[in-house]
Amino acid sequence: MTEARIGGDLVVETLRALGARTVFGLPGQHALGLFEALRRAPDLRLVSSRVENNLAFAADGHARAKLAEGGPVPVTPMIVSTGPGALLTLASLQESRASAVPVLGISSQVPAAGLGGGRRGYLHELPDQQASFRDVVKSVHVARTASQIPGALRAAWESAATAPYGPTWVEIPQDVLLGAAGLPPITTVSASPPPLAPQPELIAEAADLLAAAENPVILAGGGVARAGAGEQLRELAEALRAPVLSTFGGKGVFGWDHPLSGQSWMEDWHSTEFLADADVLLVLGSGLGELSSNYHRFAPRGRIVQVEADAGKLESNHPALGIQADAGLALSALLERVPRRRPDGRAERAVAELLAKVRDRLAGQELEREQHVLADVRAALPEGTPTFWDMTILGYWAWSAWNADGAPMHSAQGAGGLGFGFPAALGAAAATGGGVLAVSGDGGAMYGIAELATAVEHGLDVTWLIVDDGGYGILREYLTGEFGQTTATELSRPDFVALAGAFGVPAVRSSLGTLRADLADALRSPGPSVVVLPTLLRMFAPTHE
Repeated sequence: MTEARIGGDLVVETLRALGARTVFGLPGQHALGLFEALRRAPDLRLVSSRVENNLAFAADGHARAKLAEGGPVPVTPMIVSTGPGALLTLASLQESRASAVPVLGISSQVPAAGLGGGRRGYLHELPDQQASFRDVVKSVHVARTASQIPGALRAAWESAATAPYGPTWVEIPQDVLLGAAGLPPITTVSASPPPLAPQPELIAEAADLLAAAENPVILAGGGVARAGAGEQLRELAEALRAPVLSTFGGKGVFGWDHPLSGQSWMEDWHSTEFLADADVLLVLGSGLGELSSNYHRFAPRGRIVQVEADAGKLESNHPALGIQADAGLALSALLERVPRRRPDGRAERAVAELLAKVRDRLAGQELEREQHVLADVRAALPEGTPTFWDMTILGYWAWSAWNADGAPMHSAQGAGGLGFGFPAALGAAAATGGGVLAVSGDGGAMYGIAELATAVEHGLDVTWLIVDDGGYGILREYLTGEFGQTTATELSRPDFVALAGAFGVPAVRSSLGTLRADLADALRSPGPSVVVLPTLLRMFAPTHE
């Protein structure tokens, strides 16, 4: 007997037709129609979670890992239930929006009669659930009937995959998901995100400015990474003989040891002044926000050319020749116009002097432990292993000091919320099938500890390094530095090794002397594992004051 198709089947059929092969989902009462449809679709992999915010972080990590592979923009679907389940995803979706990650959130809704503030008293009912998401995601879509489902999902998919990428949201009432499909099976749905090409007149002006510059510098942001435009960036930098610095979101887009690489010491005043000294600064895929401008102390003395897909970020912090465009398309257009300069060694010498100043500053602060730990983590990684970092002191070090060549780095520096590292790494492992490293502090680890069960259930190959310093370490530093004392930063926490063992996850308590070997062993072993490093780390002294 053929099972009758329902609205939920239309959702699953449309997602499959759009190209989805993995869906992240957590069931709920109003979403039963969606999960029944997923049961009937064995060719769609369903990755579950224990808490909705972690589910959304996992979808984010999956999309980031797929973006790194190149090809069509890999929108990642995530399915949750109404009200509390949906609302728990908001903090994670804020990170996806801030970091331009294409996630498609799909939520059930109360029955259609309760939409529009009907106040029928349904379980999970909100007067206006859409309003909670409108200023967090790129776009919100509602399907009030079964026939509206394919169109709503296609529009949301296109929105998520249009530069600047970002999360979108679709809501479908419970009765529509459970009701008759009313449409034939959906097998062909095309989503065609329009390319965000630059205006030719603006590219011509930018090329003229760069050609005439005596001291051009490039600041590469996350937009270059999202566009997969590292090769075009290298070609342009070498043509202009221009030093390249990377924002924290742009790490890995330019070779760390390239003679023109000023690396990513964005919180170092020497780097800030290096950027400010440029007579033409080409900013690619960055809004020059707080972290990229040394907490808004950056004061440019030359012209800025800013390429940014998000129109709202153009000239939001500094006057510029603003070009709204995908960074990759803009780089390709610039390469057709800028002349190739003869190497004279000036740019390379300037970069070497900059990095020497950074090293000298660090050398005077007794930070050998921190640099040793980060170096051991980097040395333990097999080539190509993606890394996902929580908001923790070692993660803040990695923003500046991590060499992402062959060890891609992803962090929650877009929105800055805790708990990103481990669940996002699980999503990446679901995408790649290979090993992934997650790094958290003990405070951030508690946000995602339940997802150890998810790692075991799905056999996800994630090694989780937990740096246990007994509290919220960076907040301890901030409060002590500002007020001479700290409040609510010292934490009771579990024995992480024993707790991991309770989930059936191999775990080891490491030390400064054994970290590299312990981490390397864990990374070589298939499946989830935990390495706990009890130590107190410090941040380098601020240089923006």
